Amino acid sequence: MGNSRLQDKLQQLEEWFAAQQGSIVAFSGGIDSTLVLFLARKFQGKEHAIGVISNSESLKSKDFKLAQSFCDEFDIKLEVIKTAELTDERYSRNPENRCYFCKEHLYHDLQLIRNKFPGFEVLSGTNFDDLGDYRPGLQAAAKYEIRSPLVDCKVSKAEIRELARMFKLPNWDKPASPCLSSRIPYNQQVTREKLQQVEAAEDFLNELGFNDVRVRHYGSYAQVEVQQTEISRLLEQEREVASRIKSIGFPEVKIDREGLVSGKLNRVIAGIQPKPE
Repeated sequence: MGNSRLQDKLQQLEEWFAAQQGSIVAFSGGIDSTLVLFLARKFQGKEHAIGVISNSESLKSKDFKLAQSFCDEFDIKLEVIKTAELTDERYSRNPENRCYFCKEHLYHDLQLIRNKFPGFEVLSGTNFDDLGDYRPGLQAAAKYEIRSPLVDCKVSKAEIRELARMFKLPNWDKPASPCLSSRIPYNQQVTREKLQQVEAAEDFLNELGFNDVRVRHYGSYAQVEVQQTEISRLLEQEREVASRIKSIGFPEVKIDREGLVSGKLNRVIAGIQPKPE
């Protein structure tokens, strides 16, 4: 992408933030909300840019620590809350619109934070590309009138990475890290134990050098996804990988020969059948 195009997007974003009194950013530690929070701090100043992160069971502990260190590095105010979506049966039953109930809890709690900062807008990291994906959380955002500067300024995922790299944000090239609940097939119960098992298994694979991984929790087995280019290396270590992941609590371990596909469990919604192993 040309630098002039990037500067044009940045100019639009600066004007967007300048028109707001202040921001409360729903911060997850992912690159999208990281950029929104960074720009709020840059364009509105420390006292008018508040990051809020929920240290819930569905957020990886390493992602929570990275989010904290980012705010320390860039001198950003961070408030930590604890949403209780796991106690909500509408969420834990894991329906296809699970994300709606998660975001509903988050945005409800953010309205309480808003009472401390009257006039501040609540912002999300939703980007322009997200509008073409299946994202029930967008309905919750609409309900609570959450603002999305990246949508309003039509900033794509690729442009977000370019901007993050330009500002030397530490996670500009970090793989996407969706919430842990997204590893559990729809209509299978989300529990704290399952989330902890997924996190432990993925942490182990990260230690082996597989940076972009998903461990899908199918109850009776774990299905491991790595990048297509890394499948052969994973198969070379299959015995060790299977042994370690079984010790975490999975009865069986399968390696997905198709490779990592973000949002693979959403195929049931679209009616797309998974490829046979």
